[in-house]
Amino acid sequence: MRLLMISGDRQVVVGERGPFHAMLREFSRHFERIDVLCPRPAAGVQAVTTRRIWDKVHFHPAPCGRLGMVNFIFNRGRDLLREQRHHLIVSHDFGWFYTGLGSAMISRSCGVPYISELHHVPGYPVPANKRERLDFAVARLYVSWARDKVLAFRVVNSVEMPVLLRRWKVRENKILVLPSLYIDQKLFHPEQPRPEPDQDLLFVGRLVNNKGLLTIVDALAELKRRGLVLSMRFIGKGPMAGALAEQVARRGVQDQVTTTAWVRSQEELADTYRRSRALVCASTCEGGPRVTVEAMACGTPVISTPVGVMGELIRDGQNGALAGFEPRSLADAIERVLRDEAGRAAMGQEAARAVADFEYGRTIEFYAQGLKDLIGWDRRGGHAAGRGGLSGDRKTPEATGR
Repeated sequence: MRLLMISGDRQVVVGERGPFHAMLREFSRHFERIDVLCPRPAAGVQAVTTRRIWDKVHFHPAPCGRLGMVNFIFNRGRDLLREQRHHLIVSHDFGWFYTGLGSAMISRSCGVPYISELHHVPGYPVPANKRERLDFAVARLYVSWARDKVLAFRVVNSVEMPVLLRRWKVRENKILVLPSLYIDQKLFHPEQPRPEPDQDLLFVGRLVNNKGLLTIVDALAELKRRGLVLSMRFIGKGPMAGALAEQVARRGVQDQVTTTAWVRSQEELADTYRRSRALVCASTCEGGPRVTVEAMACGTPVISTPVGVMGELIRDGQNGALAGFEPRSLADAIERVLRDEAGRAAMGQEAARAVADFEYGRTIEFYAQGLKDLIGWDRRGGHAAGRGGLSGDRKTPEATGR
């Protein structure tokens, strides 16, 4: 089976080895060929015309800016499809949805079905700012336009996104749940004996509006007011770095907070998870998030708002804690987890067990097979026999124990 993927990821074409590069290593084993159309690199960064990775994956960066992307996707995608005879178009949809618009045009022109992948919608369940309210409205318009054109909408959690798509009148047989969270369990795992903690609380991620950074600082200040002074480390960089520093100073928690732009390796990140008593996620919208699952795999309990898969994975008081989107609620959840060290350690053990089924190869195989099943692809490597159909009770790997 051959795939044409329309992606917003441009790291690979400049030689960076991020999450998409790592995912394609295993994913490509399940397909004969994958062609990926992506945006051109940032200004001043040189990229090759095409780039081949993992033997079967061919990247084709655009020669134009964002305004020309729909035409590029349609023209280059149509030419590639005619040359390579792809069986399915997979569109990674986000932002202004030029990926989905171009994919729909190719699909209509060539008769090859396309699926729209919606990992999350900005502003849902809670908007962080006015921009996310606008992005939410744009997403709703796109879904309303695309729902009769796509073969399916692929989502990565089984509650949050399906609820939203049903509200937007997407039919049940067009909602396909295929998880995207996977972890390398050779890297992210508990250690015994567990190392001494370097900090009470850890945040890992981009410093952007939807991460709830100021809420975390306010929760630290609230806990300090209660007499619970906790150390906190932020790892990440982004446009909110200045606002975060200002909030830390304004709330008087400078002595408790350290910030690091990045860590040197995935091994160091895994060790940092283990050397933290808990990880905090105060996001207002997420697809996963991945860092929470990595931390749980390392035996570190997570305190999170109910975004992405967190509402499904976290059993409050057993393997972590769920919080609301307000500082007081987050402070309460942190206190519940950290007030009893024996209980916190037990939560960490349960957290590692809860994410055991997010193993890298198993999750990606499930994703690949889900795409094949979608078009009725013969498991023995034969032709597509027509759409296999979607079932509303399709189970994820962690539910089936696959």
